[in-house]
Amino acid sequence: MYLSAKQTRLLGQIMQTLAEPHEEQDIRELMGDLVMQLLNAQFYASFVWQMDSQRFSKAIQINMDAENLKAYERYYQFHDPITPQMQRYHVAVRATDVLAHEHLRKTEFFNDFLQRDGLYWGVNLYAWHQGQNLGDMRIWRDRRRDDFSDDELRLLDMLLPAFVTALVRAQNRQPAGQQLNLLANRLTAREQDIARLVMLGKSDKEIARHLQIAGTTVRTHLENAFRKVGASNRASLIHKLTH
Repeated sequence: MYLSAKQTRLLGQIMQTLAEPHEEQDIRELMGDLVMQLLNAQFYASFVWQMDSQRFSKAIQINMDAENLKAYERYYQFHDPITPQMQRYHVAVRATDVLAHEHLRKTEFFNDFLQRDGLYWGVNLYAWHQGQNLGDMRIWRDRRRDDFSDDELRLLDMLLPAFVTALVRAQNRQPAGQQLNLLANRLTAREQDIARLVMLGKSDKEIARHLQIAGTTVRTHLENAFRKVGASNRASLIHKLTH
């Protein structure tokens, strides 16, 4: 398997991220951005399987319509011809591995859900631990690109053990402290932790040292927090989370 310099750098960044003490939702969100770069993909979604209700929930999306994801949780997951089959795998699996693409294109799921965001070629990875599905990564490309290769599946398989370990560790962590205000409910627990340190005047480097994470990870969380609450900078973030 040949890896470009960019892929090698991204693999190192991914493994470092998975080794850091993130919250479960943060892990799935951070991995989305990095894995899309690693695989030259354009779309990402992640869910957690709820065994008691037999449904996927806790959606995370990148470059997909949030309303479309809500429609998936509400309706399309129960009319999904590929995901129940892909979920059985304990390795990376392409949509075309479980259903021929010419058949998928004839389904309501493809025409009314996938095509709405331009999703055409997909690969999924499910984190299984002791019979429990802890979360997944669903990576997609549009029709202008090729389907995912066998080598790209092997790249995902290389990440799977660290992905599972990170999610297990996150489940065993103690809950984060109290929230800031109602607007802060939009943030993940890790983003709230960083926002509190920003309020104390801490720099990215100081926050990274305090939380024992990489500086680039701090910046990613801050940018996510800015986007979620409509802030343009640190001062704006503090104002929105404390008024």
